[in-house]
Amino acid sequence: MLGAVIGDIVGSIYEAQPIKTKGFELFGPGCRFTDDTVCTVAVADALLSERDFAATLRAYVRRYPDAGYGGLFLQWALADDMPAYGSWGNGAAMRVSPVGHAAADTAAVLDLAARTAVVSHDHASAVAGAQAVALAVWLARRGTAAAAIRTRLSAAFGYDLTASVDGIRAGYGFDVSSDGTVPPAVICALEAADFEDAVRNAVSLGGDSDTLACIAGAIAEPLFGIPSALAAVARRYLDNHLADVVERFQRTYP
Repeated sequence: MLGAVIGDIVGSIYEAQPIKTKGFELFGPGCRFTDDTVCTVAVADALLSERDFAATLRAYVRRYPDAGYGGLFLQWALADDMPAYGSWGNGAAMRVSPVGHAAADTAAVLDLAARTAVVSHDHASAVAGAQAVALAVWLARRGTAAAAIRTRLSAAFGYDLTASVDGIRAGYGFDVSSDGTVPPAVICALEAADFEDAVRNAVSLGGDSDTLACIAGAIAEPLFGIPSALAAVARRYLDNHLADVVERFQRTYP
């Protein structure tokens, strides 16, 4: 789960100023955690405490109101009774990675991922994106090779995962849809040489960089592990509350 947080922080400064290179300062000036981290930690907290996903997400958004949420999601979070609003965006996929650590089997992965999604993002493509990311994390935790993960996700969700990072980069633009975010983010993780390379791959696409890197980092964490130096730097960007939840989650699902 910390991999998602690192990706979000690293990519946070390139969302408004996209880049098309892997040669950038990893924690550049102005980096911060965004809505991707807040919502990911909220899902982790809900899993740890066995609390309702919608209520926990709303509580976290109200605690961190300036993290850069999308307009409709913020409206949903600030209302006590607003239903899901049919979103096909990438918000469900970016927050789901804790499910891949906590679920006991593939059936639980798919069920829990869908449950985290449908409280706000109930479009079929958003639910599928969340399930795909959670399943990739779950498979990677169990030592599944990158090639096998690619094959499994392609078969289960119909994603075309045959492109390379270099092949995607040239024509890729800002895309907040789940279908336009999840496949390239998955490729960035599965093609990487190590954790840092996965995050650099994602940011270098030049799109919704914090979310791409959040998803890629989430999958790369169980694939490669996180260098202790990167983990230490990332924790300094979090307040005590967020850091405490991350640490409790890591102790529960090492």
